[in-house]
Amino acid sequence: MNSRLVVTFTTLIVFLIAALAVPLGLAYASHRTNRLLLDRRADATRFAELADQASRDDDHTALIAELDRYADLYGAAVRIRDRDGTLIATAGRFDADEREATRLALSGQTTEDLPTVSPFGPATVLLAEPAGRDAQLSGVVLIQAPATQARRDVALVWGVLAVGALVALGYSVLAARRLARWIMRPVTELDRTTQAIAEGHLDARAHPGVGPSELRRLEERFNAMADAVSAAMERQRAFVADASHELRTPLTVLSLRLENLEPHLHAEGTAEFEEAMAELDRLALLVEDLLALARVEAGTEDKQVELAARVAVWREVYAAKGITLHTDIPEPSQAPDAVARIADIALDNAQKFVPEGGMVTASYDGAVLRVADDGPGLTEEERGEALGRFWRSGSHANVPGSGLGLAIAAELARSCGATLSLLPAVPRGLVVEVRPAAQP
Repeated sequence: MNSRLVVTFTTLIVFLIAALAVPLGLAYASHRTNRLLLDRRADATRFAELADQASRDDDHTALIAELDRYADLYGAAVRIRDRDGTLIATAGRFDADEREATRLALSGQTTEDLPTVSPFGPATVLLAEPAGRDAQLSGVVLIQAPATQARRDVALVWGVLAVGALVALGYSVLAARRLARWIMRPVTELDRTTQAIAEGHLDARAHPGVGPSELRRLEERFNAMADAVSAAMERQRAFVADASHELRTPLTVLSLRLENLEPHLHAEGTAEFEEAMAELDRLALLVEDLLALARVEAGTEDKQVELAARVAVWREVYAAKGITLHTDIPEPSQAPDAVARIADIALDNAQKFVPEGGMVTASYDGAVLRVADDGPGLTEEERGEALGRFWRSGSHANVPGSGLGLAIAAELARSCGATLSLLPAVPRGLVVEVRPAAQP
């Protein structure tokens, strides 16, 4: 947008400068041509008088001498013909086509205009002046004058105009760039702010103060909208966190009371009691996961942990279930706490679904975390939905869980500037991959 504004302003400035410089240049060329015409016409008029006098005196000696001096001084060519077209006197090299000019002059017309002189031509100009007194024509004077000096004058003025136009264009482009930056400053600020908010920095705000008043008002309204959205999200997170926290106590009390009732149950009520306790445990797990999700959305500490030691804790869990846990994590290996928590979630899910005798591989190269298993995996459609909250596959109905684990992992990935992906493993299974957003 900034470049397009600069191009637009520059184009308008170019048209404006051209609209000023081109007419000025053409006007000076016309002026210089007219001055050349007047100068040479005065000479032609004087030669016409001399030619008429020489014709009356029948003596052309003085006229020829005057023509030779003029040709040597100005580098021009002069011809004088009588009214029958016969050449009477000549001086200098005359190579112009004089027929039309001679015809007009013998009809009593003098040369009224010349081709406009420019740096590119013409090299010479031709003037014709009738000679005679009253209505009696005695002949015609033809002058082929060089336009070298006129062309130099026009070239000099055009050069000055061109340099002035370039200088004006340069300053105008600088002014256009500053103007475009001034106009686009609020837009750039809004772009920076929206990017920061999209990256999870909900406290980012635009800084109004520079730019058009309409765009400054847009910044202020954007900040007000961001404040309202941020406050609404904060209230939502606070509600989820408070509700989850407040539910923990009554759930704990309810669990204790149910356990205290167990000795007083009849044998036929044992099954129902165990089902009730299982649902209570599931509800307690759901509350814990909701509280964890609310904490993640509220922000995590940017601290580093030892990932290899964190993953090693799971070896006993996997060994108890007959699952092989292979790690490819160098020691020591520092990783953000969010990445370690994602590894915990992925390993916890894998040990639930990988059958006995299976294998899970966890690897980390300092940037990318991969947890791959050879379990049943997920279909392409399921992988697209699995990061949603409370999503559970139809085939996992009997597996304990709240459906929030991968949603929490996705939030953790966003909190540390990474992306979480679910990929198919070969030949079967699932890969949980956490990759920094900047990496291709």
